[in-house]
This record gives sequence, structure tokens and C-alpha cells, in this order.
Amino acid sequence: MLEQEVGETIPALTPHAVSVSLPTWSSNVGYEEGEEWVLSKMKTGYPRFFINKSIERFADAIAKKHGIPGEKAMLVPSRAIAQRCLDFIRSQYPIVQSSKFRILDFVPNSTAAQADSPPKVLPRVTAVIFPEQCFPAAKTFWQHSGDGISSRRAEFCHKAFIDGTLLEKGNAENAALMSKGPRRYQKHPSVDRKDLSKESLNEDVNGASDGQEHVQFVEERFGRNLDVARSNNAKLAVRRRIAGSLTADVEPEVALNLAPDEGRRRNVAGFSEDDIYLYPTGMSAIFNTHRSMRKARGEMKSIDFGFPYIDTLKVLEKFGPGCVFYGLGESSDLDDLEKRLEDGERFLALFCEFPGNPLLKTPDLARIRRLADKYDFGVVVDETIGNFLNVHVLPYADVVVTSLTKIFSGDSNVMGGAAMLNTKGRYYGLLKQTWQAEYEDNYWPEDAIFLERNSRDFVSRIDRVNHNAETICDILRAHPQIKQVNYPKYSSTRHFYEACRNPTGGYGGLLSCTFYSLPEAVAFYDNLDTAKGPSLGTNFTLASPFVILAHYNELDWAESYGAERNLIRFSVGLEEEEELTRKFRKALGAMEKAKV
Repeated sequence: MLEQEVGETIPALTPHAVSVSLPTWSSNVGYEEGEEWVLSKMKTGYPRFFINKSIERFADAIAKKHGIPGEKAMLVPSRAIAQRCLDFIRSQYPIVQSSKFRILDFVPNSTAAQADSPPKVLPRVTAVIFPEQCFPAAKTFWQHSGDGISSRRAEFCHKAFIDGTLLEKGNAENAALMSKGPRRYQKHPSVDRKDLSKESLNEDVNGASDGQEHVQFVEERFGRNLDVARSNNAKLAVRRRIAGSLTADVEPEVALNLAPDEGRRRNVAGFSEDDIYLYPTGMSAIFNTHRSMRKARGEMKSIDFGFPYIDTLKVLEKFGPGCVFYGLGESSDLDDLEKRLEDGERFLALFCEFPGNPLLKTPDLARIRRLADKYDFGVVVDETIGNFLNVHVLPYADVVVTSLTKIFSGDSNVMGGAAMLNTKGRYYGLLKQTWQAEYEDNYWPEDAIFLERNSRDFVSRIDRVNHNAETICDILRAHPQIKQVNYPKYSSTRHFYEACRNPTGGYGGLLSCTFYSLPEAVAFYDNLDTAKGPSLGTNFTLASPFVILAHYNELDWAESYGAERNLIRFSVGLEEEEELTRKFRKALGAMEKAKV
């Protein structure tokens, strides 16, 4: 493949891409250092870390029309999320007067909201307005909660905002009253079309016209007006696919009438798609699981077990009473936890990944479950890396969460997440009641349509990814200049993984390795001819110096838990085995020549 330019979308020229090209070690460091030669070229970024430019344009348009100079807007799907965002911002800026903050709901005007047959998806969005000095806190909430609007939602709603069919709620109510009078007295909403031109709206993240693949698929399949029934079918198909009962690679209208695939259904009595809840992102699933469990069981500290994806730890630390962190994820950590519990400490829930990212260590779920049952705390397992075709973790958890952005989608062009309740879990009745009261379906219909389409061949992709990852793992392990390879199959915690591995399951598509020196790591990374950027679970191989990107300002802390600064993480894709091995052997050859 040709090396992509710094800041190009991954995949290239893809609207709504969820990764960005950082093809050299120095470009990753430059990004973290905020260097202009990198930031000025960024056409996009991972959506929770980099606010997509279509979202930014829409937020700026709202702030300009409904705010005053010096104010900014953060856009979220609902008022409830907006209130949580606002509460967090205020907690970080307590000296700023409350009058400086407000929430504005934007709803369809009376004409757009008239009943259609079939019903159409309508534009809705909520804006948190705040002084621009508070933007860092708003951005932190956006990143950790995963509850911001998607770029597809932004484009759809921005167009309606320009057309005058999406209005601030107070203005929409006034317009509805005016529309009841004689036509000569009816007023049309005022929109500054000079500033909100359709030309600017239609620019995608690359500064070009909207991607033809995206436009063609939506227009041919659904028309520009998405009807609610079809988007609901897409969501139902996704939920059935997650439940394991739907494995056919067919259109949802056909798939939903097929008999369930009993061979792949998650083996927990009574479990069905009704126990699966979709979220805009994987982090949203984690954030809202933590929030809902606090609602259900009261405010208590949580436990984060094993070296985690960074935002999980931040959510547990910053939202609620805090957490106890066991970053090594060893049996000795469970010994310490057991002593705390024996001494009377009580916890809300233990959060862990199966296996962990990026060290691929696997927690002892059987022991964790025994402790949870004995000392009354919940267990939340993130199965993103293992995925349910490889491992079966639901019996050990009260809630399983996953990022659908990753291997479930594979195409790196849509975000999504899910939370699953264990019907046999000790808190199931309480959690089900809480989710029914607290859950909002904020997953944008157009995103659901793309996720459903992408995931139809999920089953057939997994075997290929498992095989390719093992092949690359073996090549790296055989090289004397590779210090360590992290992969569940060769981990000291393999027996914990095997306890949950499905009979036909593999070890997943994620691995990482470390080097004896930084120059060797740099030489390998710079000469590896694959896509290079954040995210994982893509249909193509994607590499990243993960610790540099995720922990740049806390490298010593990360290393104290085994995550070395020269670690490179690989998400292995669907390429031909011969092609992949050639690329990795070439990078190893370049590393051998590096000056240490």
C-alpha cells in the first residue's frame, strides 16, 4: 500500500472515518506535543478525541446564531445528556456564574414534524452553551462519556438548521402558533444563509464533496428521508447479531424473518436481544453502565482491574465516588481486594477487559465472580478485544459492554456500542428496572444503518482475523530483537482465557510487542507498510505506538504497570497471509539495521 499522508483519513477519502493517519513515530509524538506540522494536516481524528469538522461547523453555527461573542456550543443528542455535560463543566469551573451557562433544545418545526406515512427520522439536537474558557471541560466530557452527536447526525441536522426545519424549541413553538393564522401572517424562520451555505455544509472532513459511497448507499437504499421503520429494523438486526441469534449475511428485512442461529446464541437462559442496549459509542456504553449501576445500587467506589483502556479508568475516577485501581491485574491484586472486602470495604462494581488493551492479559473471571457473589458487588466485562465469537464471558458478568466501532463493524466508518444484561445475574431485576427508566436510544438511525450493513459478514471475518493475528504473532516471537509479544495465546494468563474460550473460538486480532531500544521501535514502525493510526478492529491491519498516543503525559506511570513507551500495538486485518508476512518481515529487516 502507499503510505498515507499525515492527517489523512483512514480509510483514505472516507467521510466519517474513525481513524487518522499518523504514519511515522515522529508524527505521533508531534500530535501529542501539539506541533503545527501535524495538527494543521489533521483532516479528522478518532471521534471522541477529535471533534469532527462537520460537528464543529454545526456547533459554531449554533453559537453564532444563538450565543454571544465569546461563547461556544457542545452538541449532544438529548437534554438529559446536556444536563450531565453542564453539571460536569460547572464542577470544573465553580467560579463561573450559573447565568453564563444554558441549554438549548433544537426540534423540528411544525411542518417537518407533521405525521408522515411511513414516519421519517426527524432532526433533533441539544446544545450546551458556555463561555469559551470552559471548553476544555466540555471536551473532557465529550471524550470520556462518548455521548456527543455523531458526524452523520451533525450533517443531517445542520442541513435542517440551514433549511429552517430545525429550530430552537422556543422559536419552533412560536412558529407553530404563527402557522395557525392566515397565510399572509405566517413567518418563515430567519436563517443567515450567507454564513450557513450549503456549500460549507456539504464539505466532508477532507474539504471535498460528501463521499460518493456514503451518499449513493443512503440515497439508493433509503432516499434522503430515512424512515423510522427501516432504521429500527437495522437496530433490531444489530441487537440480534450481538445476541448471537442472527448470523446470516442478508438484508435486515430478510434476516429478521429467519429462524435463530441456536448454535451461536449466547448460552445464558432467557437472554435475548431485549437485554441488549445500543449506544452511540463503546465509551457511552461504559459511561452509562457505570451511571446506571450507581442509580441502581447507590453511590460507591468501583474497582478497575487490569491495565485498562484509558477512558474507562478516567470515567470511574471522575464521575462518582472514585475507584480502586489494580493496574497489574494479577492474582496478588485479587488477594489484596479480598482482604479489603473481608475488612468491610464495599464496592459498586469491578470493571475489567477480556482481554486487556494493549497488554492482552486476561482476568480471572471465575474468582472475580466468586468474590462478587460473596461480597455483593457487580461485575462489568468489556469484551471488545475478545469478541463474543471467540469468548463467552456473559455468565461471569452482570453487564457486558462492547465497542461496535471495532471488529463488529470493521469498516472504520461508524461508531457504536452496546451493553448487555445477564438475565441470570444477581442484580438482573434491579438493573433491568433501572435501564428501563434511564435508557435513551440516542443511536442515530443513519449510523445504525451503516453498522448493520458493515456487520453482516462479522462471523466470516473473525476466523480470518484470528488466523492472521496468530501468524504475525509467531513471526514476531521468533525474532531475537523483539523483546516481548503480548497475545492471549502466549500470555501467562492464557488459562483464564481458555476458561471462557468458545469451542471454535480463537485468540482475537489484537497483539502488541515491545523492543529493546527506542531506535529499534521507531525503525520498525516507520518501515511497516500498513495503515498506521488510532483505533482497532479494522478489516485492514492497523498499527499504533499505543502508549505514546494514550499515555504521553504519564509514560512513567504506564510503564509501572508494564505498558512500555516503545510498545507497538497491531490490529490485524483480512489481508492475504503472504502479503502481511512480507510487510512485517520487511519492517523487521529495517529494525535490524537501526543504530542503537
